[in-house]
Amino acid sequence: MNSEALIMMIAAEGIITAVTIYFFYKVLTVPPKPEPDSYSENDDD
Repeated sequence: MNSEALIMMIAAEGIITAVTIYFFYKVLTVPPKPEPDSYSENDDD
């Protein structure tokens, strides 16, 4: 494997790893959505 191919492989793996970590972090830190209270929505009052 020549040096250009090695640099390209390392760069591609680095970019893929960085994007994966970014989205994994984003999923773990998103605030939860407030879920509607089904009991209060079913009240007739």
